[in-house]
Amino acid sequence: MHAGFRFSADPADLDHALVHRWLSTDAYWALGRTREKQEAAIAGSRNYGVYDETTGAQVAYARIVTDAATFAWLCDVYVDPSVRGKGVGVGLIEGVFADLEPLGLRRSLLATADAHGLYEKFGFEPLAEPERWMVRWHDVHDRGIGGAASTPAEADAGLADPSLADPAATP
Repeated sequence: MHAGFRFSADPADLDHALVHRWLSTDAYWALGRTREKQEAAIAGSRNYGVYDETTGAQVAYARIVTDAATFAWLCDVYVDPSVRGKGVGVGLIEGVFADLEPLGLRRSLLATADAHGLYEKFGFEPLAEPERWMVRWHDVHDRGIGGAASTPAEADAGLADPSLADPAATP
């Protein structure tokens, strides 16, 4: 970890309210996520944070969903805008994968719209055979967006198509 910051895999260190605020208001994939949904995600995951050594404030977050034997999904990676460009994201991902290394996982996946360069530093690459992978989308209304998305990509990005919303809910 870079000078002035510390990595932690201790769930007791997490600032749950801050993580929820970051993700539900500033992360394109989680806009509108409820606090209850975020708490459930935290409870079902391995959680990681980076903290300012001087103030103790949390400055980054990531979580892993895994069976702890063969597979891991890296998600909800967020670095506070005030520390972006200072190596915090790199330190966070280094710490996450150092923590996972002893598990001997076969595969780790993630989805990103804008951080390919960061993840390539850790061996991530586009799917070699994307036609072998499938996704099942569940109800997107629980995201607190207020309308159905036109496509799964729009749903994941938090975009709603008002024309698909429930007409009874339209003012």
